Amino acid sequence: MKSAPKLIRQYLAILLFSTILLPVLNLAFFMAVTSRHVSDTAPWRTAKEAAQSLQKNADGYIMPDEIMDKLHTYDAWAVLIDDDNRTVVWQTPNLPAEIPTAYTLSDISGLTRGYIADYPTFTGGAEDGLLVIGFPKDSFWKDMSPTWDYNLIKNAPKLVLTLLLLNVSAIFLLYLAANFTVLRSVKPITDAIKALPAGEAVYLPEKGLLSEVAADINRTSEVLQSQNYQLRRRETARANWISGVSHDIRTPLSMVMGYAGQLKESPRLNAGEQQKVSAIVKQSERIRDLINDLNLASKLEYHMQPIQPAALNLVAIARQVVVDFINAGLEDKYSILWETEETLTACPVTVDKNLIRRALNNLIQNSINHNEQGCNIFVSVTADQDNTWQSPQRSGTCSITVSDDGRGITDEQIDRLNHTPHYMFCNENTAEQRHGLGLLIVKQITTVHGGSTTISRRENGGFSVRLTLPSA
Repeated sequence: MKSAPKLIRQYLAILLFSTILLPVLNLAFFMAVTSRHVSDTAPWRTAKEAAQSLQKNADGYIMPDEIMDKLHTYDAWAVLIDDDNRTVVWQTPNLPAEIPTAYTLSDISGLTRGYIADYPTFTGGAEDGLLVIGFPKDSFWKDMSPTWDYNLIKNAPKLVLTLLLLNVSAIFLLYLAANFTVLRSVKPITDAIKALPAGEAVYLPEKGLLSEVAADINRTSEVLQSQNYQLRRRETARANWISGVSHDIRTPLSMVMGYAGQLKESPRLNAGEQQKVSAIVKQSERIRDLINDLNLASKLEYHMQPIQPAALNLVAIARQVVVDFINAGLEDKYSILWETEETLTACPVTVDKNLIRRALNNLIQNSINHNEQGCNIFVSVTADQDNTWQSPQRSGTCSITVSDDGRGITDEQIDRLNHTPHYMFCNENTAEQRHGLGLLIVKQITTVHGGSTTISRRENGGFSVRLTLPSA
């Protein structure tokens, strides 16, 4: 599973990002919450400011208006306890009734650290006494015994860092465990998905985290296996039908060709009758060739044609095909021109000689059949510079090109011949796909030898087919 490391890296990146982001967000949230509650209502600072601003005159004590407004805003009250007799010598008008007006040293010690009648109190040193400010009940919480071990405070940074590392390690281990469980469930599924296009039967245990996905893959595999089985049956039936029909046609066709051949030689027929008999013979031969082409195309399509590859010289094969055509007696309106460079005497390939000859025969005959007015047919063999018999490392390709200067072909037809399936093996609308079996067989022969076929237009017009084969 090539994507597993990528998946793990992605999860680790998310883990590291979340590990850093979460503490930062928590710290920001804590600062935002705490700052809102203590920055504007710091009680100790308020008590200190009030004690320093309290002034004494002949009539008593006076608190500045801005401090009184601040106390009023907080709904706080204040008293001044005299240093000498520990009684209240000044107070704000809103002093609650339950607040005492005389204190002992023990009371002063308690209110400094804590509360008076559940009011949180904060103190500040005034000129003649102790100023006590009381805030509303439940407005502040005070720690009555704020004493900490010295080593705890001293080692606090180490403890915090250790705790943070432990938390990060725990999160990391939990993350890995969860991801490992997911990956362990995903790997069989990815392997199964990879096997489906190859046509392999797949079955996954329908349990675990991804049981529903496994069940869907199992059902998909069953459907594909069923479809492949039906397709193989249909293809076998089609191949058997083609073979059977071809066999059934051969016997009556042989009789027609035999009798027609005898009649053609009969002296009793006049010129018109002999011409008709000659047409029967010619068309019968054409039907025979079509049957042979049909059988060969079917065998090549379903890999039923035995291949007998051997190390051969492609130049020699092509030259022999050209010589055979010339010796067979071409009409004067056709000519075959050999355009292979004289320096190229050999081009080694590993092929079935009969099939390659059949492909070249089809191409040359195709040019003859589609140019009734006559044409020049050109045959050439080309090779890479290393494709020589003496080369210690023969690699590259050998190509045969058969072209003509006949009536040519349109760009649309070229595209259709190069990319559109033949009607024999296409289940779609085939009204515009009915080119002959000759080119189909050429493509099939090239394919079974690991090569390729390119159909194009000759530079000066006409039709061109190039067969490219791997060198030996």
